[in-house]
Amino acid sequence: MKKPSLETLLTRGVQDIIIREHLEKRLHSEKTLRVKLGIDPTAPDIHLGHTIALRKMRQFQELGHQAVLIIGDFTAQIGDPSGRSETRKSLTEKEIDLNLKGYLKQAGKVIDIKKTEIRYNSEWHKKKGLSALLELARSATVQQVLKRDDFEKRLNEGNDISLLETLYPLLQGYDSVVVKADVELGGTDQTFNLLMGRRVQRYFGLPEQDIITFPLLEGTDGVRKMSKSYGNYIGVSETPNDMFGKVMTIPDSLIPKYFLTLTDNDIPIQGDPYQAKLLLAETIVSLYHSPRKARDAKQEFIRVFSNKQIPEDLPVLKTKPQLSLLELLTRSGVSSKSEARRLLKQGAIKINDVLKTDPDEVVSLKHGDVLKVGKRRFFKISI
Repeated sequence: MKKPSLETLLTRGVQDIIIREHLEKRLHSEKTLRVKLGIDPTAPDIHLGHTIALRKMRQFQELGHQAVLIIGDFTAQIGDPSGRSETRKSLTEKEIDLNLKGYLKQAGKVIDIKKTEIRYNSEWHKKKGLSALLELARSATVQQVLKRDDFEKRLNEGNDISLLETLYPLLQGYDSVVVKADVELGGTDQTFNLLMGRRVQRYFGLPEQDIITFPLLEGTDGVRKMSKSYGNYIGVSETPNDMFGKVMTIPDSLIPKYFLTLTDNDIPIQGDPYQAKLLLAETIVSLYHSPRKARDAKQEFIRVFSNKQIPEDLPVLKTKPQLSLLELLTRSGVSSKSEARRLLKQGAIKINDVLKTDPDEVVSLKHGDVLKVGKRRFFKISI
């Protein structure tokens, strides 16, 4: 990533700054700012939606400021209630540990990990004890916490809010106290939590952090925000071919937003959306793999999807000669039987180019058969 100008830092991909004049004054001083970003390991992968804030953190690094990455291994046990219509399922420590394994390696594809201060918030939340929690609870009122939009909506709809969820914004805010954050980054769905950080810092006698928020990135479906739970995400650790293919599936209307938030490239002037999307996909794959792998992925995509050919070097799927379609799909990596049923209903499954739609069908397979799952995934059957 090239060194950005202050204008780029403050505007590109940015939704809002609180308080911009104050932050600009700090940036023009010689002070090294402590720039905080918190990520809860609620899933094992970081996707492109996460990289918007990570890219902004890298821009701060390029300008000489201190990046502070908070891994929310404690707060992940509660689960961020932002945007939730129901009480979030708590994660166990074991689930969090499994999710954490690849986090820093994936984040290191964007930020300079060697120059990043890495902190785990279990470091203080576990050790402080009940007396510290009671002191923290004094920093905000029930009315202030319940003002957040998603809580109000859930109350109006008669849905439950656990007391544990109401503590989440305070715990996130206390992270800013511990690391003495000057700036905190987050999506627009995090605005309430980020503002709570200012309140908690003020309560503990610290200067209030400035806030930079970013628009939420819609996933490949073009409707909902990118999320693994929606199946519309593009992971930063995906193979070049899978990453390229997924970018090519986004709606044309999202091309400018993806260029603006996920790359340093100028948004192409209006023209052929297909060519713009090819450039976008090649650019993104280059960022997370290499320009050579991006070119190879582009050539493979054009060969397979434009010329309707089967990919070369298909991954081998070892299986029994006879089994149900549902079992075959779960063996291929489909996350669940319900997801397999959805793919079958959508007409996304083919064996030797023959459409399959019946989840109860028992298929007979032979060595060399080709299974196609969705638009981009192919397997060569091995009995």
